[in-house]
Amino acid sequence: MESIWLFFLVSLTMGLAAKGQLETGFYSSSCPRAEAIIRSTVESHFNKDPAIAAGLLRLHFHDCFVQGCDGSILISGSSAERNELRNGGLRGFEVIDDAKAQLEAACPGVVSCADVLALAARDAVDLSDGPSWSVPTGRRDGRVSLSSQASNLPSPLDSVAVQRQKFAAKGLDDRDLVTLVGAHTIGQTDCTFFRYRLFNFTTTGNSDPTINPAYLAQLQALCPENGDGSKRVALDKDSQTKFDVSFFKNVRDGNGVLESDQRLWGDAATRSIVDKYAGNIRGLLGLRFDFEFRKAMIKMSSIEVKTGTQGEIRKICSKFN
Repeated sequence: MESIWLFFLVSLTMGLAAKGQLETGFYSSSCPRAEAIIRSTVESHFNKDPAIAAGLLRLHFHDCFVQGCDGSILISGSSAERNELRNGGLRGFEVIDDAKAQLEAACPGVVSCADVLALAARDAVDLSDGPSWSVPTGRRDGRVSLSSQASNLPSPLDSVAVQRQKFAAKGLDDRDLVTLVGAHTIGQTDCTFFRYRLFNFTTTGNSDPTINPAYLAQLQALCPENGDGSKRVALDKDSQTKFDVSFFKNVRDGNGVLESDQRLWGDAATRSIVDKYAGNIRGLLGLRFDFEFRKAMIKMSSIEVKTGTQGEIRKICSKFN
């Protein structure tokens, strides 16, 4: 009987440890103004450049998909994670550095860079007229950042099957996948990442047949065949700075910019989720996306987190201690 009870206790504590002890308000006594400091920093950068919101959200997503949400994306250096090809165009590092410097002045060595990034991503969505949510905190910063480990990041070229496999490897299901890709309701991408769809998608020189013909002409004008590949184009043609459901309407109507986004309409399971979010009853199903996005973000921001005595609390986010 005693051994069964011991087994139960061990299983219970292991279960709790495995969850990673993140908790809402983790800094309420150790650094009570932490979330307010981060919020005001994000807000001041956002007021100068609303496009920074999408940058911070993407930064957090890319952090969580490699080594878990541990701030490894923030490390600088030639072999660091942020130099992998798929991390090209990442931005928002200066916002995190700014917030961290203020936090170090207020409560030195307390708030992790991983938490600063998770909170900044939430604030970015909120400032873009999207939902807000309580972010569980208590993440620790990782001590490894290698570009070679970032090769499994989702790519704009991925089929739904590949996207599904990459998300499932992180404990995320089809609904999480479609919901999180919905973050493309804000932000931009480079012509380089989708121009192949416009001119020579099949080797015969045709464009991607899933692109709405009227929109194809617009995209070809924005990204001519031999034009500047670094030119930026909105991922949501209707409201690139507003967090709303128009992205899903675009995918439904053949107006998705990235191939990986438009492919969500070609798979029965992901299509039904896109269709629900795109809904025809104005506002009603938009609320549902808001609700689901909160849940998916909390789930994603808990991927493989380091807590307790794991990792460290960096003093400067771009450098290991």
